[in-house]
Amino acid sequence: MSESTYPSVKDLTLEEKASLTSGGDAWHLQGVESKGIPGYMITDGPHGLRKSLASSAGETDLDDSVPATCFPPAAGLSSSWNPELIHKVGEAMAEECIQEKVAVILGPGVNIKRNPLGGRCFEYWSEDPYLAGHEAIGIVEGVQSKGVGTSLKHFAANNQETDRLRVDARISPRALREIYFPAFEHIVKKAQPWTIMCSYNRINGVHSAQNHWLLTDVLRDEWGFDGIVMSDWGADHDRGASLNAGLNLEMPPSYTDDQIVYAVRDGLITPAQLDRMAQGMIDLVNKTRAAMSIDNYRFDVDAHDEVAHQAAIESIVMLKNDDAILPLNAGPVANPSATPQKIAVIGEFARTPRYQGGGSSHITPTKMTSFLDTLAERGIKADFAPGFTLDLEPADPALESEAVETAKNADVVLMFLGLPEDAESEGFDRETLDMPAKQIALLEQVAAANQNVVVVLSNGSVVSVAPWAKNAKGILESWLLGQSGGPALADVIFGQVSPSGKLAQSIPLGINDDPSMLNWPGEEGHVDYGEGVFVGYRYYDTYGKAVDYPFGYGLSYATFEIADVAAAKTDANTATVTATVTNTSDVDAAETVQVYVAPGKADVARPKHELKGFTKVFLKAGESKTVTIDLDERAFAYWSEKYNDWHVEAGEYAIEVGVSSRDIADTVAVALDGDGKTQPLTEWSTYGEWEADPFGAKIVAAVAAAGEAGELTKLPDNAMMRMFLNPMPINSLPTLLGEGGKKIAQFMVDEYAKLAK
Repeated sequence: MSESTYPSVKDLTLEEKASLTSGGDAWHLQGVESKGIPGYMITDGPHGLRKSLASSAGETDLDDSVPATCFPPAAGLSSSWNPELIHKVGEAMAEECIQEKVAVILGPGVNIKRNPLGGRCFEYWSEDPYLAGHEAIGIVEGVQSKGVGTSLKHFAANNQETDRLRVDARISPRALREIYFPAFEHIVKKAQPWTIMCSYNRINGVHSAQNHWLLTDVLRDEWGFDGIVMSDWGADHDRGASLNAGLNLEMPPSYTDDQIVYAVRDGLITPAQLDRMAQGMIDLVNKTRAAMSIDNYRFDVDAHDEVAHQAAIESIVMLKNDDAILPLNAGPVANPSATPQKIAVIGEFARTPRYQGGGSSHITPTKMTSFLDTLAERGIKADFAPGFTLDLEPADPALESEAVETAKNADVVLMFLGLPEDAESEGFDRETLDMPAKQIALLEQVAAANQNVVVVLSNGSVVSVAPWAKNAKGILESWLLGQSGGPALADVIFGQVSPSGKLAQSIPLGINDDPSMLNWPGEEGHVDYGEGVFVGYRYYDTYGKAVDYPFGYGLSYATFEIADVAAAKTDANTATVTATVTNTSDVDAAETVQVYVAPGKADVARPKHELKGFTKVFLKAGESKTVTIDLDERAFAYWSEKYNDWHVEAGEYAIEVGVSSRDIADTVAVALDGDGKTQPLTEWSTYGEWEADPFGAKIVAAVAAAGEAGELTKLPDNAMMRMFLNPMPINSLPTLLGEGGKKIAQFMVDEYAKLAK
């Protein structure tokens, strides 16, 4: 064995193999020093490096970590709809890992925002699996391009914090395949993350960490995953069962390596299975070795802050801009020929920004620039009043009075509102969509004193907007913007750039409009995903439910036109969509073209439409570009529980091109051949199913001919009798036709056996 290579699992003892399947401590792999296998560090992401200062001792302190760039969490970054930008964020994160000798950064998290009250919505990407997978893949590819590993998480169905360590998520096969798996599947197939982290919860009765179907049958055998699977911290409850299921690594260690040794000796784990799991750990170490061998590396703090700055700009979604109240005029600093507006800034968030979520992803930023800091740096004058405290305590009348007086003397008020950290975090789910009542009350008072109010929101998941929107002419949804949110907000508010963010999550009028609320957050240790595939806009748009702001929505300072929409069939079940996008304004800006597929008549209940493609296009004033988006077979398929496979039905599909799920510029049609899948016919198949099947139709015709010839009982042809006949399994024909029905059924089964040979 040379110094430049690691050993094979064949070079290890049984005890050494067992040791590789558990961590060395809370943040390190367990190495085998005598065989040249180091115990590299793995630690938290997902929106930047969270390396605990105490991690060398294997301890955990969520608030004591080395300085690292805090990029916008996924709640914000997902609104960029810009995979290229997200890739740059991934590259920067990897460079910081190299400096800190971290071999794997834990993230991204692509679990679906099933309900906006979910406590970790701030670090998940979307209610839509296509968007989540096609954005988060940028983190995986960006990080791994630098030789550092990622850990795609949490596989699977970690969609709530309530009872998350043990709750049984009861989900239909179709909902799993269409909603909760696709983001994982896309990233696995296209980017091969070096590790995947399993979730705490059970899925249909089985803990994820010991779910062979999940970790081996689906992940490895179907999708071709070739990395390692690690447990979430404390999610492994039975090391032997988990290892047999396909879990390579228990984290943190339970110091029970002897259990694996005994299990192999007792025949409970085959030597071959242990070898597979241990070899995976050696392979992971080998992949990261080159990056971990780089000494004295230092990342460019300012360059990474600029990446965070651009990411924050593109995370901002403008929800409302009545009377073109934005952008503001800051006077000579931004526009030498303009008279400056007198600006009031109200809200403690402007001085003390909430820039990330709470819990295991809490990062110590390399620098922190608030909105007020930015105004001072740029020489922009504004009067400030905090208005409220960043806690859940009652309102302070003195702060409210000061804020109202400040507003009276201004031309325009920037009011920074949102959720304090105590209101949302990993570890618990929210109980309401509403912001703290004291903030809404203050907004009403300020709006009464000054009608020109722009609200700037800070929140990790959706908040109710409709109850207070009348008090604001402008609304910016800024989510959580990371360490450079202050400069990004100033750039947008004062017009240095146009907002380009689009909602990755619908904003409902009220929480009880969300379809999952009937089964949220569950009871007696389980939660039923009763809404099936109708999550988020798939429900709202299909059933005509009014929303406050739809999925994909976002305003701009520019105006755009989408024209010349066309769809061309490229194969039996694929198509290419083209459209021309024109910036019809005098403002340089970006627009996101969104493609939705709407099925025609289907054998199953399908959403009205689903996002299946998007592209973000930057256009100078007056510029046009033609965009092309390819739709593969999966864009048209649904998961058939009958076939236990993806299924494309023959027929016409509508292709909708627009700028949100409810702002469609044009719709074109494409006719597909279908995949030709058929189910074997039996005596339990209905007469209608026999008629619809290629072989069955021939036999039905033979039955009709035999009836006319008097060889079999003639089937009734009046509408009432056909109503009973078509949905009837053919073994029930005797109830309709007596002995003659029995002969027809036998004839059909016999003829099918001949044709199927």
